Amino acid sequence: MTDLIDDVVVENKFPITRIEKTEPPQGVKEGEWYEYVIGKGSSAITGRRSGSLQAVTEYVEEYADNLNRRSALGYSAYAARKPTKPAKPAEAAEPTEAAKPAK
Repeated sequence: MTDLIDDVVVENKFPITRIEKTEPPQGVKEGEWYEYVIGKGSSAITGRRSGSLQAVTEYVEEYADNLNRRSALGYSAYAARKPTKPAKPAEAAEPTEAAKPAK
């Protein structure tokens, strides 16, 4: 399946494969928990989220949509953005004649 969003063809490389109720994580005693799978094969992303089925489904749909958009634009859907390198500190330059103290 493909969509056209902002003049970019978005392929559905990360379909929602599964959302199902699961046990809460160890140490958590309350709340409804769901496990979801986005993608397929080696590209599968598995996660857990608490909330109602509707709220978790909305979250997973948005997550999958964001992954598909990033993938269509050529960004890696797997790696976080690399931080930009900070600018190198300016080298201590020799003062100009006007900036030198008078003798």
